[in-house]
Amino acid sequence: MKPLLRLLPWVAILALAPLVFPQSGALSLLSQMGTMILLCLSMNMLLGEGGMLSFGHAIYSGLGAFGVIHLMNQVGAGAIDFPITLLPLVGGVVGALCGVLFGYLTTRRAGTTFSMITLGLVELVSAAVSMFPELFGGEGGISGNRVAGQAVLGITYGPQIEVYALIAGWLLVCGVAMAALKATPLGLMLNAVRDNPERAAFVGYDPQRVRYLALILSAFFAGIAGGLAAINFEIVSGEYVGTARSGAILLFTFIGGAAYFYGPIIGAVVGVLFSSLLSAYTPAWQFYLGLLFIAIVLWLPGGLAQVLDHTARVLRARVLSPSLARHCARQAAAGLAALAGLVLGVEGLYRLSLGNLLGDSQASLTVWGVVIELHGIAIWLVAALLLAGGVALLARGRLAWHSAWRAAWARVEAFEGRAHE
Repeated sequence: MKPLLRLLPWVAILALAPLVFPQSGALSLLSQMGTMILLCLSMNMLLGEGGMLSFGHAIYSGLGAFGVIHLMNQVGAGAIDFPITLLPLVGGVVGALCGVLFGYLTTRRAGTTFSMITLGLVELVSAAVSMFPELFGGEGGISGNRVAGQAVLGITYGPQIEVYALIAGWLLVCGVAMAALKATPLGLMLNAVRDNPERAAFVGYDPQRVRYLALILSAFFAGIAGGLAAINFEIVSGEYVGTARSGAILLFTFIGGAAYFYGPIIGAVVGVLFSSLLSAYTPAWQFYLGLLFIAIVLWLPGGLAQVLDHTARVLRARVLSPSLARHCARQAAAGLAALAGLVLGVEGLYRLSLGNLLGDSQASLTVWGVVIELHGIAIWLVAALLLAGGVALLARGRLAWHSAWRAAWARVEAFEGRAHE
C-alpha cells in the first residue's frame, strides 16, 4: 500500500500536466521531457547505482530509435501488422541486444578505463552510421509516419496529446520498474560493486557480471526512450547516436543529481527547458547551461535534487529559524543580482558581436520592452555593478549563512536520529 501512495504524486503530475498546458507546443515540450527523463533515469542506473561513468549512452537509445523507425515504416507499408503502442518495446529489445554486444567489451574494466572505452565506442558507432546510408539514412536520417496500422480504440497517435499519453504511460511503467530494481538483489549488489568491488568479489559475486547485467537493463530502458523519441518526432538521424547527445544525457543527470532517484527527472526537465525553450530566446543558452553545470560540480555535488531533499528535511524537522530564513533570503537576493548582471553582460556581448558581424552599427538590446543602446557605457556599468555587487554580497554573507545552516542541520540530524530509535 505504501509504494502505491508514493506513486500517486507522479501519476497526478503526468495526468495533470496536459490539462495545465494544453497547447500543442507545450504538449510537444512535455513529450520531449518524458523521453529525456526516461533516458536520464536509465543513465542513472549506471552512474548513480553502479558508479559507471558512460560517455556513450546514446548508442542504445539511438539504435533502438532506428529499429523502431524501420518497423514503423514496415507497418505503414502494410508489410507487417504491429501495434504502434508496443513499438517502444521493440526499441528496448534492440537497445538490450546492443547492450549484450557492447557491454561485454565495456564492462570488462571499471572506472576511467570504462569511460574511455564508451567514448571510443560512441565515436565508432557514429562513424558506422554515416558509412551505411542505406540502413541509417545518411545525414538526412530516416523519416516515418506514426499514424500507421489499424487504430486501436480510436487512438491513431496523430494528435500530440495521444503521443504524450503514450510517452507518459511508458515512462510510468519503466520508472516503477527501475525503482523496484533498486530493491532487488541485483540492485543492492550493484551498489556494493560501486562502493567496494573487492569485497563484493570476496563474498562470491563477479563485479564484471553485475556491471554487465546492469548495463543490459539500462540499455533496454534507453532503447524504449529512443523508440518513444522516434514516434514523437517521426524522424531518426545520426545525431541520435552521437557524442553530443550522450554528453547531454550525462550532463542533465549530473545537474539533477545522480545520488537521488528523482534527480535525473529534475535534470531532464531543466535540460529540455534550456535546449528547447531558452534556446528560442537567446543563442547563449549553452553558455548558461555550462555555467550551471560548473556551479553544481563545484558547490552542489548532489545536484538540484540535493537542494529539494535538504529543504524538505529542514521543514520536516521544523528547524527553519528566522535567522536561517533571513540569511537564505539575503544569499538568494545577492545571487539573483549577480545572475542579472552576468546575463545582462553576456546578452549585450552576444548582440554586439552579432551586430558587428552583420555590419549593424546601431546594435541594441531589448529588456522588458526597454531598448538599451549597446555602444554606450551605461549598460556595461550596470552589468558590472550588479555582478560585482552580487558576488561581494555572496562572499560577505557566506560565513554567517554557513554557520546558521550547520546549526540547523545538526538539529535535523538529531531529529532524524530520534525518529529512527
